[in-house]
Amino acid sequence: MKVSLIVAMDNERGIGKNNDLMWHLPADMKFFKETTTGHIVVTGRKNYDSIPESFRPLPNRENAVLTRNADYEAPGALVFPSLEACLKHYENETERTVFIIGGGQIYKEVMELNVLDEMYITHVDHVYGADTFFPYFDESKWNVETVFQQGADEKHAVGFEVKKYIRR
Repeated sequence: MKVSLIVAMDNERGIGKNNDLMWHLPADMKFFKETTTGHIVVTGRKNYDSIPESFRPLPNRENAVLTRNADYEAPGALVFPSLEACLKHYENETERTVFIIGGGQIYKEVMELNVLDEMYITHVDHVYGADTFFPYFDESKWNVETVFQQGADEKHAVGFEVKKYIRR
């Protein structure tokens, strides 16, 4: 089983505000879609609920939602009571990558479990006054390569770069 994480954060590690995205960056959304299509996406319930209903579950991906609410229903998605239970379910997965896609609490949990093989982090060059943040991690334990950079243009109010972190 390969476990990856994918996130976009601002200059203060901010990843969300009021349970919503803080920016509109089409090239980053395209990267997210292309990177996760055909794989498994794991998200917390609040993050899943923040996805517009017409896009849930995320198409062409197996969706897994984490919640302690035993009565929670996510049509078209699998529901697990914990990240550990979810990862156990996929422990023999060899074809697809398990992508952790948020939110803040789920990112914190997966970092603490120390099971990540790689991370894709979009560094957005701006500060948005977030209320949810990506956890700090020891960058010396990762090899880093730049996947691509996007400058500000008519479709992107700010520039950003996507970096891939591979566990050493």
